[in-house]
Amino acid sequence: MSVPELKEAIGDRLDHIRQAVPESVRLIAVSKQVSVEAMRVAYEAGVRDFAESRIQEATVKQEQLQDLTDITWHFIGHLQSNKAAKAIAQFQWIHSVDNLKLAQRLDRLAAELNQSPQICLQVKIVPDANKSGWAVPALLADLPALDACQHLKIVGLMTIPPYGLAPSDTLSIFQRTHDLADQIRQQTWSNLQIDQLSMGMSDDYPLAIQAGSTMIRLGRILFGERS
Repeated sequence: MSVPELKEAIGDRLDHIRQAVPESVRLIAVSKQVSVEAMRVAYEAGVRDFAESRIQEATVKQEQLQDLTDITWHFIGHLQSNKAAKAIAQFQWIHSVDNLKLAQRLDRLAAELNQSPQICLQVKIVPDANKSGWAVPALLADLPALDACQHLKIVGLMTIPPYGLAPSDTLSIFQRTHDLADQIRQQTWSNLQIDQLSMGMSDDYPLAIQAGSTMIRLGRILFGERS
């Protein structure tokens, strides 16, 4: 697709999305497997938040887009422990911190690298063998240890509902995630400040917004099908 065609397609999709998304909700463009040209078009249309799920792919794009100095980079993929240092160095947000051991490693690395990334804790409201993340009881048990991670800004929860659910069941998962964040906020913490909800993707973002999402992660609905 030529650049003029990209501008028309992405511009039309963004207009449609923005009509449905309140200004208070942060629109994150999921740019994995998306060309740098398409990312530049989205940037020119006002997008400033981009999400990647692989460190290696992100590194190449970040080098090619380093002239766009006001991009905020979000990591949304499964984060292996051996890639943790690169994630901290290259991303302002990490949405997919899914266990205490990883959080504690990120905390140590953040201190060493003098960084303070924004963190969302990935939670599984219902069992899902295909997803990483804390089950709710395990997360509640780990909160005191997470609160001790003083070099991380743990500011939110992230969830991905299982695929193939009825809309009512998907909405319920988003609502229960919102309620969990409320439950955590009602306790007194030194560092935890759970006021962000990273919920909603191309197929379900209206439901996530209905349930109080503050950040939606949109890929296909913005950039079209991956080639």
